[in-house]
Amino acid sequence: AVDYSRDYKRKYDYLRSQMKKPHGTPNKIDIRVRRNFIFEDSYNCIMSVTAPRKNHLKARLWVEFVGEKGLDYGGVAREWFFLLSKEMFNPYYGLFEYSASDNYTLQINPNSGVCNDQHLSYFKFIGRACGMAVFHGKLIDAFFVRPFYKMMLRKKISLADMESVDSEYYNSLKWILENDPSCLDLTFCVEEELFGQVKQIELKAGGQQIPVTERNKKEYVDLVMQWRFSKRVERQMNAFLEGFHELVPFELLKMFDEREIEYLLCGLGEIDVNDWRKNTVYRNAYSDKHPIVIWFWKAVDSFDNELQHRLLQFVTGTSRVPMNGFSELYGSNGPQKFCIEKTGSPDSLPRAHTCFNRLDLPEYRSYHVLRERLRLAVENCEGFEGVD
Repeated sequence: AVDYSRDYKRKYDYLRSQMKKPHGTPNKIDIRVRRNFIFEDSYNCIMSVTAPRKNHLKARLWVEFVGEKGLDYGGVAREWFFLLSKEMFNPYYGLFEYSASDNYTLQINPNSGVCNDQHLSYFKFIGRACGMAVFHGKLIDAFFVRPFYKMMLRKKISLADMESVDSEYYNSLKWILENDPSCLDLTFCVEEELFGQVKQIELKAGGQQIPVTERNKKEYVDLVMQWRFSKRVERQMNAFLEGFHELVPFELLKMFDEREIEYLLCGLGEIDVNDWRKNTVYRNAYSDKHPIVIWFWKAVDSFDNELQHRLLQFVTGTSRVPMNGFSELYGSNGPQKFCIEKTGSPDSLPRAHTCFNRLDLPEYRSYHVLRERLRLAVENCEGFEGVD
């Protein structure tokens, strides 16, 4: 878990205090989407709001999945952000790609325009969606490379930022700084490959004729860094920020650092089960010492990381935890801790109320039955049919 940060909490509270629905804004904005077309339907809905009406995006979210029952008191909106994140940042669409170091952290695809000639409109949409998540106190299900957050803050990218993104590239540039690069016959150019074709990109005017030497190597490394992370995706990033700042002004965003921007957008990346247990409440005869509750936490401990996230998403509508842990989980009425209530038949599966972060857990006859029923509910239940 990320350590509690009083400084971040102070800044976050100030941000929330400044992001109020403007006077004259409608009571709610209707977002009606089909699950199988969530990306396209959400794009059409959000981008139909013209710039003069952008404050409508700050109205209360009223999300409906076509063909499903369920009133949105917060839980459906959380699931919408969660599912939309999976689509917006899916490398299949060519807008984002995984960093060289893993298949988890994302960066903008510099060749997004090759995949989609409307790519800048989509980046503005994604910026709006992320801004809406921050404005409405929700989270997105995606983590980006550190330079992405720095670009959101208009900060310069450093060599240290490269290490976690592409260690091989980082080591090459670090070697240049620590040694005389004259023997490498480098010039102020970089090579870029696209569909098997390699082309030379000049880092500065006439760069192809300027050799990299001991004297100018720092400038070379700096220009390579700016090209690698900023210049290639400048138009995409500007479109993203145009949409994002319609909901979250830069003047408010700049008080955070790049690590805090990640917390703001994505919450915590790992689940601290002990923190989860400490910040859970019980209802209807259950307590932390009840055998069923003891079995429940034993089952959670036995789940792998993915299943723990699925369980959290099943009950709360998102797999992420706020920056300061489970104590700051939100429900339909503001702060609302994770709750386990004794209810339901021992022959039925556990049931979730995402608007209230509540799990209805029947009194099963054994630990093994409880664990299996919980797993089945989490892995096979999608949607809000019958959820109140």
